[in-house]
Amino acid sequence: MFSTALAEDAQLFPLEARHAEEFFAHIERGRAFIGRYIGFPDRAADLDSARALLAEYAVKAAQDGPRFFGIRLDGTLVGGVLFRVFEADRGNCEIGCWLEPDAAGRGLVTKACQVLIDHAFGERGMHRVEWHAATGNTKSLAAAARLGMTRDGVMRENNLHRGVRQDTEIWSILSHEWAANRST
Repeated sequence: MFSTALAEDAQLFPLEARHAEEFFAHIERGRAFIGRYIGFPDRAADLDSARALLAEYAVKAAQDGPRFFGIRLDGTLVGGVLFRVFEADRGNCEIGCWLEPDAAGRGLVTKACQVLIDHAFGERGMHRVEWHAATGNTKSLAAAARLGMTRDGVMRENNLHRGVRQDTEIWSILSHEWAANRST
């Protein structure tokens, strides 16, 4: 499969079931931080469930649906981005991200998401890319803003995460907005 350079020391690659051990080790290192706002670390409680999660996304990707991508820094998996929703027939998708705390502040998420958005609009002809994040997840909201997205609104207490109701902010960018932002 392909690998895309994000920086001299960083790569973006499709995260597949064969990466389960590496993925599980990454989740273990960042479980508390990543799991504050994102649910899939709770689904990767051990190696078998981590493998099952990646296999589930592989099936979805094979059906032209959601898919995971990993970010390696100096050869170590430190985070990733994903198409959480991918509806080619409707022209809509949703991207998201996660990162270990030690890898933050290097622009890796922004660069990786730019690759996904370029692919969604340029290769797949999508019309709209969304970003959903808990209102308390300020780093994720800042990433959406850096990507040139517009805050569409807030769904109040729509997400039950670890027994607590969270508000979710919805951000988006349309294909013509992305093209205009990329040309300046």
